[in-house]
This record gives sequence, C-alpha cells and structure tokens, in this order.
Amino acid sequence: MAAATLTDVILAGAPVPHHGPWPRVVVRPEGWADATELLAEGRATLLGLWGDGGWMHMALAGGENDIGVLSLECVGGRYPSVGQRHRPALRLERAARDLFGLEPEGNPDARPWLDHGVWGVRHPLGSPAKTTDAAPPYPFLTAEGEGLHQIAVGPVHAGIIEPGHFRFTANGETIVRLEERLGYVHKGIEGLMAGADLDRAARLAGRVSGDSTVAYGLAFARAVEAAWHADVPPRAVWLRALMAELERLANHLGDIGEICNDAAFALMHAHTGVLRERVLRASDLAFGHRLMRDRIVPGGLAGDIAEGGPAAIRALVDEIARVFPALVELYDDTASLRDRTVTTGTLDPALALEYGAGGYVGRASGRDADARRSPGYPPYDELAFAVPSREAGDVDARVWIRIEEVTESLSLVRQILDRLPAGPVRADPAPPPSIREGMAIVEGFRGDILVWVRTGADGRVERCHLRDPSWFQWPLLEAVVEGNIVADFPLCNKSFNCSYSGHDL
Repeated sequence: MAAATLTDVILAGAPVPHHGPWPRVVVRPEGWADATELLAEGRATLLGLWGDGGWMHMALAGGENDIGVLSLECVGGRYPSVGQRHRPALRLERAARDLFGLEPEGNPDARPWLDHGVWGVRHPLGSPAKTTDAAPPYPFLTAEGEGLHQIAVGPVHAGIIEPGHFRFTANGETIVRLEERLGYVHKGIEGLMAGADLDRAARLAGRVSGDSTVAYGLAFARAVEAAWHADVPPRAVWLRALMAELERLANHLGDIGEICNDAAFALMHAHTGVLRERVLRASDLAFGHRLMRDRIVPGGLAGDIAEGGPAAIRALVDEIARVFPALVELYDDTASLRDRTVTTGTLDPALALEYGAGGYVGRASGRDADARRSPGYPPYDELAFAVPSREAGDVDARVWIRIEEVTESLSLVRQILDRLPAGPVRADPAPPPSIREGMAIVEGFRGDILVWVRTGADGRVERCHLRDPSWFQWPLLEAVVEGNIVADFPLCNKSFNCSYSGHDL
C-alpha cells in the first residue's frame, strides 16, 4: 500500500546524520516507488533529482514546510525511473545518466541530454570512460499530418544570447510541436566543485547563471551554513536580502522591456533599459560590482556596503517609483502591444502545478509559491511583502507579475535600508571535523533555486548539486507555444526567459 504522505516515506527511511535543515533518509526501492506515486498523484512536488556516485537523491516537498531528501542506492547502476510516472523528472534523469551513468529503468526517453558527444569521455562524474566515438544524429521527435514542415532555429542565434536549439514542426505559420535541445553551455560546474575549498566553490556557484549570481551565492552559502550550523551576522543577513532585491529589480526591468521589444514596441525597451542600467550602477557603487558577483560568501559577505551605497540606492528606488508607473500605463494603454501579449503563450495552471513551476512562470498561472515566504528564510520573515498571482497564464500575465514584483521589491529595499542593523558582516565558520550535508532553497528572480552540498572533514566540498528553476520551466515553454504562430515564439520565449547556463550546468 502506498504511503499516505511524504512524512510517512521519510519516517520509514534510515536517517543520514549531519544533514540540515531538512532530513535526508536512505530508502529502499519500495520507498522510492511510494514517493514516485505521491508525485504522480499530485500530492508532492519535485524539487530536485540528481546523481551522487552510485546513488540517486530526490528532494521533494509534501507541503509548505514538509521537505526532505530521499536517497536510493543504484544497484548495478540502475534505479526505478521517476520520470515514467512524473514527467518533470524526465530531463533530470537523462542528465544524471549522462553525467553518472545511472540508468533510470522505465524512462521512456533513451536519448542523451547534456552529453553532445564532444567531451571525449562518457559519464564524467561516475566511472569515466574515454571515447572517440562520434555522436550519432540526435533523433528529434516526429509529428504526423498533411502539410507539416520543420523549422530549425539555433543553436547559434542572431542576438547576443546563449546557444540552444529549437526544432519547430509547423502547419503553415501555426506551431504543431516545439522540441528543445539544450546542453550547449555545459561547463562542468558540479565536477569543478568536487574538492574545492569554500572560497572557490562560492565563486563557482555565483557563475552558474550570471544574471542570478546573488541568488546562487546566497543559496550556496545558506546550504553550507545549514550543514555547519554556522551563524551569520544580522547585518550580513539584511544586506544579502538587499542585494537579492536589487538583482530582482534589474532582471524584471530588463525582461519587461525585452518582451515589449519582441512585440515591436522599442520605446518601452528603451525606457526600462535606462532603469535597469540605473540599478546596475547603484549596485556597483554600493557593492563594488554591477552584478554584485562574489559578494556573498559562507558566513556572511566579502565586504560591507560602501559608505555612499545606502544613499545611492534610496535615490534609485525614488527614481524608479517616480518613473515606473508611467511606463506601466504606457504598456497597459498600447492596444497594439497588448494585442500581441494577451492570450499568447498560455500556460495551463494544471501544468504549472505538475511541474512545480516557480517565479513569474508559475505565479502567472495561479501557482502561489515563493521561497522567501515558504519555506522562508531571514530576514523576509520580518518584512512585509505580497506575492502577486494571476490566473490567465499568458505572456501578458507574466509581464504583470514582473510589474507587480518591481513594486514589491521597491518596498522591500526601503524596508531593508530603514532597518539595516549595525555590526560585522562576516563570521568565518570553522569546518566541523566530520562529513556534513546541507540544503537551501532561495528565491531568485526566475523562481526557487536549490543547492545541496556535502563537505568533508577538511572543509572542502565533496559533492554539490545546484538546480536552476529553468529545469522545470523549459519543458513548459514547449507546451505553451503549441497553436501559436511561429512569429510569436520569441515573445513566448522571452516571457519565460529561462536560463541556458543555469540549466546546462
């Protein structure tokens, strides 16, 4: 009989010591199957699925704070596929097979995912085997019907963007199927993490996806701090949130303009581009880097905010608050623009729920989720903010979520500056004399970022897994473009703005 809840599955497993803040347990195949059934029935949400030597780990949420990691030993390098019952796991299993050689029995898709046959080695994080074999042509899925044709786009694109291949099947201008192929910017981040000291590992985490360097730095730091039970000075906690909200502002302002630009409304793009540049310059003045890269470290911050930083940020939020409402009105009152965004690229709320879609993608389709609120982390438990949500699920709804989040972030920045405590910004944690593990979930501008880390008795990283929200958003882009015209794909794509680099690791 299947377990009633995720808690039942966790209680039936063997707990792993020194793991925080949520439990990790070793389960038997029956427990793995019970968890898969919970996912298939919609009674749990998949947070992550990754390999680790001869093991597979699966992070799940059964409720707001009912979170845990299940671990299964892959006897003979095989384990029961989660993806055969729960579609969001499919690509994660394909990636684990490429990297570790772990075979998901029952997975209906035997194609590689990250491995394009150019590494010169198979299963680089498992039992590496050198190979000189040329990769066979990638077999894209087919669609049948009269008058269908294929359009291949990428992986190299006309703009200054990352590489990804999009294979459209269309009937005239109407998209019948889209299939993505990613993995072109695989950097081997998880392999580089192994054996790294904390300083190097923190720098690597901040380079998983450049537009989310603060969110990744925070997630990695919090995972280490959870593993080591390390305290962080209050001033550092509040400055971290300040940086996270500045990063959110810069990206949302940029996205709003880029979406409008893809709808041939360049005026909005120009104005929001100016505001984004203002955010980046204020960030540089306050924290010494436009993207605030390498500022967050385990134990706190690499340095305090500059003397003139608070005043510069206050002037920034005042300017945005003064200018932004007119831009929102411009968006709302431009009929030709709204004609392109309303009802275009609609994401069914049921799909958003199934995939646990985070950020503006999920919230625009009725999924009321934000890691700052639940499971939550400081100082957001002391700050007042709303999580915007809409039901329409189209490009327009995703724009409005961003608009409303800009307003919320302006409020949060003011609250943080008003209540910023004094004191030090770093407390170097001492490595415990044993293996420790920790996990953190942090809200980036795209949605929830998960980092799981294990450190050795020497304080170095033994294994670190970093999961971008794009893993659960890229497949949904394929779904929303069906029935739309090919010319609206750039609009749909930008309204999702999934990370290539964060996905490809």
